[in-house]
Amino acid sequence: MSHNPVADFYTAIADHYDAQFHDESDEDRQDDLDDVAEQVAGLMRGHTVLELGCGTGYWTDVLAETAKAVLATDISETMLAVAREHGEGLENVRYRVVDALNLPPDIGNEAANGVGKITAVFAGFLWSHFRREEQDAFLAGLRARIGKDALLVLIDDEYVEGASPTVARTDAQGNTWANFTDADGNRHELPKNYPTDSALRKRLGTAVREIKIGRWDSCWALTCRLK
Repeated sequence: MSHNPVADFYTAIADHYDAQFHDESDEDRQDDLDDVAEQVAGLMRGHTVLELGCGTGYWTDVLAETAKAVLATDISETMLAVAREHGEGLENVRYRVVDALNLPPDIGNEAANGVGKITAVFAGFLWSHFRREEQDAFLAGLRARIGKDALLVLIDDEYVEGASPTVARTDAQGNTWANFTDADGNRHELPKNYPTDSALRKRLGTAVREIKIGRWDSCWALTCRLK
C-alpha cells in the first residue's frame, strides 16, 4: 500500500475498471461518453499529448486516434500495465509511471519523454479526486513543467443521484468524500468533488486562460490554455 489512497483503490480495481466505459445497461452515460470522446479526439488532433491518470487506457485510445503522439501516464504501475496491454499496437503512444501531483523535471524534455514537445495535456476523471489544496499544486506543476500556452483538457463526473458513489462527508476545506467499493467488497473513502462552473473558473482562473466548460447529464469537460 502507498500513501495515496486514491492510487491504492484504483490499483485494487484495475482488472475491472474498464467495465464502467462499456456498461450497455446505462445508455445515457454511454451516449455522453461517446459524445465527449468525439470532442476530445477533435481537440487533440495533431497535438503531442501528455495524458495524466490514464488508468487502463480507455481515453488513451481516443487520444491516439488523432494526436501526433501520446505520453500516457499513471501513478499506478498496475493500471499502467493494463493500459500497455490494451494499447498494444498503438505506435504513437508511450507509457510511463508518473504522479500527476509531482511531475518529474524531465517530463517536458523532448528527448527524455520519448514523444516530443508536449503541446496538450489531458486528464480524464482525475480532477475530482484532488483535494482543493492539491488542485493548486497540480496546476503549478503543469505550468512549471509544460509551460504556457499548452492546451489543457479536463473531463470528469457529474453527480447523478442513485448512480454516483454515496457522499459520506464534507471536510473543513470544502472537499466532499465519497464511499467506493473495490472488487473484494472493501470500502474506501476517497475525495470526490463535483464542482460548479463558477468553482472551476475560480479555481483555475489564476493559472489558465480561455476557459470553456461543457456539461452532459453524467460528465463535464473543460478546455483552457496554461498561462
